[in-house]
Amino acid sequence: MGELLIYIVIGLFVAMLFLNVYFRAKVLKVYKRLVQNRVQFDSSHIFSPSKMEQEVLPKYPQYKDDILLFVSHIKYSIKMASVLIVLITIAGLILKRM
Repeated sequence: MGELLIYIVIGLFVAMLFLNVYFRAKVLKVYKRLVQNRVQFDSSHIFSPSKMEQEVLPKYPQYKDDILLFVSHIKYSIKMASVLIVLITIAGLILKRM
């Protein structure tokens, strides 16, 4: 049982690494387009959809799709990383109790 949990933890770390590389590539591609076009907003806009709709999207209507894609990639990568961290922590705690 302990060996299985060790393999699960290793698999979760590999999944986290893959997730990091995958989303970094996707996010950086969109981020590059936004930077080249001088689209500016901060993290408060990312986590507040109403603030994003009121302040950023009207200012840059031609880049609405890129902005929303960037925000969705960021939010999804944070959610996935959080889930993987929780799973790794749970598996680590189980291994410690064995």
